[in-house]
Amino acid sequence: MTCTQHYAAAEFPSEAGKEITTVYANDPATDAALLESILDRDGAVIVKNLVPQSLCAQIKTDLKPIFDADKPDPAGFFPSTTKRAHGILAKSPASAKLVVNPLFQSVAERMLTSRYTYWEGQEKKAVAAKPQIASIVGFRVEPGGKQQPLHRDDSDYHTRNCDMPVMLGCVTALSKTTKENGATVIIPKSHLWGPDRCPLNEEAISAELGVGDAAIFVGNVYHAGGANVTRNDARETLGVFMCKGTLRQEENQYLELPPELAKDRGFSPQLLRLLGYGLCPPALGLYRYKDPMEEIFNVLDEETIRR
Repeated sequence: MTCTQHYAAAEFPSEAGKEITTVYANDPATDAALLESILDRDGAVIVKNLVPQSLCAQIKTDLKPIFDADKPDPAGFFPSTTKRAHGILAKSPASAKLVVNPLFQSVAERMLTSRYTYWEGQEKKAVAAKPQIASIVGFRVEPGGKQQPLHRDDSDYHTRNCDMPVMLGCVTALSKTTKENGATVIIPKSHLWGPDRCPLNEEAISAELGVGDAAIFVGNVYHAGGANVTRNDARETLGVFMCKGTLRQEENQYLELPPELAKDRGFSPQLLRLLGYGLCPPALGLYRYKDPMEEIFNVLDEETIRR
């Protein structure tokens, strides 16, 4: 079925969910399969205690000078009271532990790995490409901030319902986030809506988080940074956003973290591949017709592709 036929034949749900399911990272039942089932149903889930509070405290310290130096978004998508931090891995080594969190990465692989079969001559081949980082962004929403417009992150990819999901986001609280201080708002089940269904602010639910908790959501669920109506309570989060390995990254990681800097930081092969330095098989991302992991970083392991 083509996408045109898909739209012509489809009757999309229009219901908005009434709550965001909460699970606990330290519960033995909380695994990638459970998270995938909730995300398929609701588009979002809150995971309590995803990362240690001590790790969040270190990242919060690392990001302070970046937030302090940020200037308002001239396009107006982010309210003037929202401060952003970019180039996170270059400035906060501790953030790498959050990026490679096993639970988040395992569900990202389940939902975003691209599988493909093709013919090369008379040989039929099958490949699988793991997801990569689309962007890593820190947010500090200061008092007086207005709510962002409700949006889908995957709009950057011009997605249609038959493409989804192509992204998965994980927003981790570096400070306590509440409805009053601008916690991310999400419309559960809106990832199932068709292109003509308009999101309404009154349908959005605040994803309130303690330090180390995270909201994980697919790229096609409607969400926004909330309004901070407090007098002196800024809320800080770190968002890690993954996309399919076949897609262009939202944040240009090769400019944020060029090879020389990535070498200097001693990034693991896993993190280098998450940044996009590995190949998307069979051959997307070649450098001098080789896998950059071998050509640039001298990594030869079971995931290195040799042609």
